[in-house]
Amino acid sequence: MKRVSHLSTLAMILGLATFSSVAADMAQSLTLAQLQQQQGTVIDTRASAFYNGWPQTLSGPSGHEPAALNLSASWLNAMNDEQLAGWAKQHNLTPASMIALYGSDADNQAVNARLKKAGYSTVSTLGDALQTPARLQRLPHFEQLVYPQWIHQLQQGKKVAAAPTGDFKIIEAAWGAPKFYLLNHIPGADYIDTNEVESEPLWNKVSDDKLKAMLAKHGIRHDTTVILYGRDVYAAARVAQIMLYAGVKDVRILDGGWKAWSDANLPVGRGTPAKVKPANDFGAPIPGQPQLMVDMEQARGLLHRKDASLVSIRSWPEFIGETSGYSYIKPKGEIAGARWGHAGSDATHMEDFHNPDGTMRSADDIAAMWKQWHILPDQQVAFYCGTGWRASETFMYARAMGWKNVAVYDGGWYEWSAHPQNPVTTGPLTPESTL
Repeated sequence: MKRVSHLSTLAMILGLATFSSVAADMAQSLTLAQLQQQQGTVIDTRASAFYNGWPQTLSGPSGHEPAALNLSASWLNAMNDEQLAGWAKQHNLTPASMIALYGSDADNQAVNARLKKAGYSTVSTLGDALQTPARLQRLPHFEQLVYPQWIHQLQQGKKVAAAPTGDFKIIEAAWGAPKFYLLNHIPGADYIDTNEVESEPLWNKVSDDKLKAMLAKHGIRHDTTVILYGRDVYAAARVAQIMLYAGVKDVRILDGGWKAWSDANLPVGRGTPAKVKPANDFGAPIPGQPQLMVDMEQARGLLHRKDASLVSIRSWPEFIGETSGYSYIKPKGEIAGARWGHAGSDATHMEDFHNPDGTMRSADDIAAMWKQWHILPDQQVAFYCGTGWRASETFMYARAMGWKNVAVYDGGWYEWSAHPQNPVTTGPLTPESTL
């Protein structure tokens, strides 16, 4: 029998005591009705995929409890105390707030412990969570943002929710040669260089004829389900948005990109892409959805309207003209009348749209952020950035959120700023300046 030192025994006792203390803190359970009567806040501690609407089992409930916030236990290691405080402030939580958690016991315990450490003393569990499917809320098109385990199960031939109706392809998208792909990628994934879908001088999408040839080369028809991922989510989104324009009916992206797959510790492939059998015919006219792209004149027509928004997905320094954001774009400024849709800290980041693990931020948070700039779901909306990548990521999120009339202004700031007659503004801007 293995001997256990007195110190080890003491440590075990203290550990059990700590766990018991946390468990005792969580002993209280409230129903949603009771919590609402006391104006409390519900927090979903599950992964964002399940919060968004993916069922955890084939026949399980889909979505989250009404008005629930998402604070996934899996994010905690990526959030320092200052970031957690910022998240709480953004959602109007104070140490006096009454909070009820739901998710797995382990996730609830982890989030509760972190909240307690931050000074939140009134934390309980939601006793009737996920028991009334009719009241649950979800992204209208949650299936367009897939998660790693779903892909893995699909590849294994298992039954999955929102399964493709026919053939499917998994594709990594990135700029240039597949240098990172060669080291590790999702097993069986094809590879698309973004140069296959956009070209100089303005990095706009290629011609429809070239697009047709690219799709054929990768064995893609209009009825092929295409699941794209990237080391950067916006690279996959750029290809996805162009494929939707072309007429591929079912295009999805891996929420959180390659990092999500890597973090899930799922199998990886190495080496060059396998040979793909070309498609004989796309099976439908190209473009199938031309309304998903707008040109410069159409973009101009969206300015200063209450029923439309031309939305800049650029960092604040880009938006107010402190920087162009790109070494190869010289003019600084912004399209006069464009509304700021947020982005990130610079031209290569999208933190404003991401959870701590890189997945899409909650739809409620994004919609609230846009509403401040008079960007609304019933408007005609076109997103743009410098050359289309960040705008495409936002387009994919808006599409998953159920926004029906969304597009990308492909030319973006690069094209707009190259024409001196186009109205440009710099300096401090406000939402009211765009009306």
